[in-house]
Amino acid sequence: MHQSFLEYVLDDLEGKSIPIEACTYVLPSKRSGTFLKKYISSRFTKNIFSPEVLSIEDFVAQIAGITTAPTIDLLLELYNAYQASKIEVHDDFLTFLKWGQTLLQDFNEIDRYLIPAKDILNYLSAIKELNHWSLKKDKTNLVENYLLFWNHLESLYAAFSKSLLAQQKGYQGLVYRTAVNKLQNSLESNTENPIVFVGFNALNTAESQIIQNYLEQPNNHIYWDIDSYFLDDPFHDAGLFIRNYKREWPYYRTRNILGAQSSFLSPKSISVTGVPKSISQAKYAGKLLQDIHISSKEGIQNTALVLADESLLNPMLQAIPSSIDQVNITMGLPLNKTVLYSFFLSFLELSISRTKKGWFYKDVLKFIANPYSETISASEKNNPVKVIGKNIKELNWVYITSNDLSDHTSSNYVEAVFPNQSGSPLQWIENCLLLVKMLKDIFQEEKNAMELEYLYRFYTLFNQLKQQVSTLDFITDLKSIKSFFKQLASTEALDFIGEPLSGLQIMGMLESRNLDFETVIITSINEGILPSGKSNNSFIPFDVKREYGLPTYKEKDAIYTYHFYRLLQRAKNIYLIYNTETDVLEGGEKSRLISQLLTDQNIAYNITHTIASPEVKISPLPSDRVLKTSLLLQDIKELASHGFSPTSLSNYIRNPIEFYKKSILKIRDLDEVEENIAANTFGTIVHDSLEQLYQPFIGKLLTIQNISSLNSIVPEVVKIHFQKNLPGIDINKGKFLLVYSVIVKYLRNFIDKEKEQLSRHEIRILGLEEKYEVALNIPGLDFPIKLKGTLDRVDEVNGIIRIVDYKTGRVEPRNVKIAEWEELISNYDKSKAFQLLCYSYMYSEKNPARELQAGIYSFKNLNQGFMSFSSNGNIITTEVLKTFETYLQKLILEICNPDIPFMEKEV
Repeated sequence: MHQSFLEYVLDDLEGKSIPIEACTYVLPSKRSGTFLKKYISSRFTKNIFSPEVLSIEDFVAQIAGITTAPTIDLLLELYNAYQASKIEVHDDFLTFLKWGQTLLQDFNEIDRYLIPAKDILNYLSAIKELNHWSLKKDKTNLVENYLLFWNHLESLYAAFSKSLLAQQKGYQGLVYRTAVNKLQNSLESNTENPIVFVGFNALNTAESQIIQNYLEQPNNHIYWDIDSYFLDDPFHDAGLFIRNYKREWPYYRTRNILGAQSSFLSPKSISVTGVPKSISQAKYAGKLLQDIHISSKEGIQNTALVLADESLLNPMLQAIPSSIDQVNITMGLPLNKTVLYSFFLSFLELSISRTKKGWFYKDVLKFIANPYSETISASEKNNPVKVIGKNIKELNWVYITSNDLSDHTSSNYVEAVFPNQSGSPLQWIENCLLLVKMLKDIFQEEKNAMELEYLYRFYTLFNQLKQQVSTLDFITDLKSIKSFFKQLASTEALDFIGEPLSGLQIMGMLESRNLDFETVIITSINEGILPSGKSNNSFIPFDVKREYGLPTYKEKDAIYTYHFYRLLQRAKNIYLIYNTETDVLEGGEKSRLISQLLTDQNIAYNITHTIASPEVKISPLPSDRVLKTSLLLQDIKELASHGFSPTSLSNYIRNPIEFYKKSILKIRDLDEVEENIAANTFGTIVHDSLEQLYQPFIGKLLTIQNISSLNSIVPEVVKIHFQKNLPGIDINKGKFLLVYSVIVKYLRNFIDKEKEQLSRHEIRILGLEEKYEVALNIPGLDFPIKLKGTLDRVDEVNGIIRIVDYKTGRVEPRNVKIAEWEELISNYDKSKAFQLLCYSYMYSEKNPARELQAGIYSFKNLNQGFMSFSSNGNIITTEVLKTFETYLQKLILEICNPDIPFMEKEV
């Protein structure tokens, strides 16, 4: 490998007879400082005091004499200044958080680039005045307030800055501006030890002024980590900033650039690979690491895995081969990427969603399904989470009230999560701390160090949140604290502990500054990620930024270009991975940086470009096929002895595999809360209501008078059966009111239809919802077989027995007519006719009758009236039933035949 940049700097200083242990080193980041100390220590055989090694932020803060405050403190301070301003109408804290971060960022940029705040903010105000959307001479209150905000922006900035400086703290830009103002004092007090600036690229105006002033002292030096190939190219973005400094700084009128080397065009192997989607990139990078670990003598030493998209960290950690035991992760895991964060956020959303009705069941189910909920609940008596989840589904609780949870008063978990009164922000924080304590007790017993570390960070976060909320009067509701909590969790991170100087190094692009590796793997090299491209997180328009010298997306692109090429300069083995599937969330097309590499004739000959994708064998999807083993045949016999129902046999006709799953394996649909009524529940309410309405008339002749009396009691009867089948719902409003009204209308329409029939026919009710069961004697089968079912209604019309089946779905007359008997057991479209014949067969076995009718009332098609089964006539005779018995036996023989497997049938 080529000599690293940091080693080159030390060699050059020693060549100038400058004692390297006496220098103060200023670098872009603390990480590169760790490596610099390693290289310095390797040059001494005796113990020495380490020279001072500072990041540029720490160096500037030393000059300024003030500290950089956390973002959340800055936002609170900015909101206080905003509230105290002369702006008449103020946003609440929740709304402020949506734009406060952007304004803070703009203040930061203005100060870092030493732009007179008064000039640019008043200019911005004038632009807004020109651009406002009111075409009328008199402005509306909305427009007035909007313009008032921009007119007072400069005074807001002044009040905010003054308040921070009084507390000896500031945001980065304010620290930098203060440092420039105090620069002369610092220069006068630092005249002895040489100060060496190492490895910078894009400097803001404040940094540029500070460094140039220090360079006026002859014992101070600056080294740039740049390759001559980019420095000498007048157009290449990788050298854009350093070329500008060389051209514009007075310092370089008599001096040459220090640090420029020629390594980029040295022999190297570059592999460019397109991989579909982010997870595949992580897996592909894991395979590369495995291959490198096996093939290289040094193993994984001197290898860097650079994640351009840092959200890839979690999948990447899962993809690292277990054989690699030394891994150092330079970036922290943000708290908002942990499962514990989702637990507390879900708890907050549950608390926010609480209404006068109670907690909405979806929010409750989501929260209690979280693994941490289950962990706490499992440690308590009776496992309340399990009981609550079961009750929600079985009792159809759409909203859960405190009364519903009265059986769990002894549960600390239920007390914390479902308090009797809607909580304040402080109460919610206290409950979170209580949950943290419960989890801590559990994980301490399990000696789970990782989970305890997560808990400690959230314990710290909630205490910080508690301290802030208890002193602020504008965080009054849970919605405000939600934004605050999310903001805090996004800025805090879990730090990984590792060996920073050995093993595999996993880092983001910025952590790679000044560091050199023999093998480099870079992921997610896509537009929108590397470079990041345009972003609109600023109130300052593009042209104003250009005029005042503020960085735009063009400069930001050049920064990423520099970092990308700098990583490649001294590396020997380079693996560049990009996502082939363009996605709004996962970046755009292949990055221009790869295209630029591929078209650079001086380096392109070293590059191999491939597309990697998982090997997918395309083969026809085999149909489900279940062979009838002896055990399965035993289950079929058991089912037959209990009885086949017309519905189960219809399921077999539709799809034998469905019959196998539902009737033999007893796989039922999941119990779910019916927020919208299910079709089967709708049907049950209609059937049960009709049974109650007609119960008094069993064995009696129906008359128009007694039927008419039913209309008045229909609403109450339907209400009773709604409460019976869906006990947790309110039928007085919303979707269930509509469903209730539809059922009432269906039943009244049916009663009106019945009255029409009574004007022409004599009808006697013989039975309602009667259960029938008959034994079948099928030649060839030596075990008991039954056919069973429930007949919705049996009546007598003009002396002819009639079997009535109610259907709440839509049925057409063609569904109950057959032309060919074979299609009765092969075509599911004729399942309604098949079921009617089953009912007729069972009835005739118990009540011998020469002739009868069977048909359907379809409530969605009631205009069709009674749709009778027909096969060459509407009357079901003994001969018809005899023919049906033959086909019924044929169907059951097929089900019981060990040589005919259950086969998937396309539906």
